[in-house]
Amino acid sequence: MNARIARSELILGGQKSGKSRRAELLARDWLARSPSHRALLMATAEPWDDEMRARIARHQRDRAERVPGLATLEEPRDLAGAITRHSQPGTLLVVDCLTLWLTNWTMPAGQEAMDFEQKEALAHNWQAQAALFFIALEQAPGPVVLVGNEIGLGVIPLGREVRAFVDALGLLNQQVAQACERVTLMAAGLPLTLKETG
Repeated sequence: MNARIARSELILGGQKSGKSRRAELLARDWLARSPSHRALLMATAEPWDDEMRARIARHQRDRAERVPGLATLEEPRDLAGAITRHSQPGTLLVVDCLTLWLTNWTMPAGQEAMDFEQKEALAHNWQAQAALFFIALEQAPGPVVLVGNEIGLGVIPLGREVRAFVDALGLLNQQVAQACERVTLMAAGLPLTLKETG
């Protein structure tokens, strides 16, 4: 691929659009440029059920084949802390994905049993975590590649919580796009550059 590695890049797309594959290719290119380079994938998925556990295991196997030098850190919630701890000039970080990170904060397993005050506290904690995330992204000394879903192009979903989530993800994507040097939209495995600065 040999694309220029941006200081920060947001890769958006639908399901199976090629967004994770693009992030992996960027990591592979980064690793090939220097023997001192490192790459770390921060995985935000949590194994909620058997299907998700199988999906995670398949992704791990496929990634190990495609990019053997890409290390993995499972970090479903504290992306700000993980970026701060692991970002270095010679290390490329891949966050896959922002959509599941938002899900882990705003729609965690067991949320149905929460009362109003617990849900309010969760929303407040999400706002604080998001603020810390943007500080960490801005201050990261090494390149950061962020993967997220674009889910606002389909039909309007039924249900207040689902509509609220779609709105929250759309706002998060806008904020991350503003903060990133490059924004790429993936469709059918093909990249379309939406923003390029730097």
